[in-house]
Amino acid sequence: MSRNRSPHRLRSAAVVAAVVGVVGLGFFLFNNLIPNSIKENVLGAPITIPAQYADLIKDATTRCPAISKELFAAQMHAESSFNPMAESPAGAQGIAQFMPYTWKHYGIDADGDGLADVWNPVDAIHSAARLNCINRKLVKGLDGPRIKHTFAAYNAGVGSVLEYGGIPPFPETQEYIERIFTNSKTLTFASQ
Repeated sequence: MSRNRSPHRLRSAAVVAAVVGVVGLGFFLFNNLIPNSIKENVLGAPITIPAQYADLIKDATTRCPAISKELFAAQMHAESSFNPMAESPAGAQGIAQFMPYTWKHYGIDADGDGLADVWNPVDAIHSAARLNCINRKLVKGLDGPRIKHTFAAYNAGVGSVLEYGGIPPFPETQEYIERIFTNSKTLTFASQ
C-alpha cells in the first residue's frame, strides 16, 4: 500500500527540518564560537563573576543580608557587566551605575581611603548594597514581592515605585528585574 504524500505535508516537513537545523546550528555557534563576553549579555546565559569582584560582592551583601549574593551579583552584572568605568547615556557612573545626585547622598567610603569614589568598585559595590537595604525599608508596605520592589527602586528610583504602588510600568525596569532573577540562577563566582 502506497501513501499519498501531499505537497503541503512535504513542505511542512521541510520547514520543520529547516527550523530544527537552524536551532541546532544556533546552539552550536552559541556554545562553541561566541566569546564568553557576548554570551554573558544574553538573558539566562551562564555568567561568571570576575574573581576580582567575587569576594567583594560576597562581603558587600553583609550590608543587606535579605538580598542573596547571587541576586546582588546579578544586579551588578545588569548594571555594568562589571565595568568599573561604565557610563550610561543618562549619566549613571561606575560599576554600580549611580547617578551623581544619588551617589552624593548614598555613596560611602567602603575601603577607608578617605574618599567616597563612584569609580572605585569597593566603594560603589558596598554603596549599592547599602542603597538596596535603604530601598528595601522604603518599599516595605507595598503589596507584592518586596525584593522586586527593591530592585525596581534601584533602577527607577524609590519615588516611582511608591507612586505606582509597586514595579513601575517602565519596560527598562521590568526587563532589569527579569534579567536579575533569570541571571542569578546561572551565575558562578570565579575563584582567585
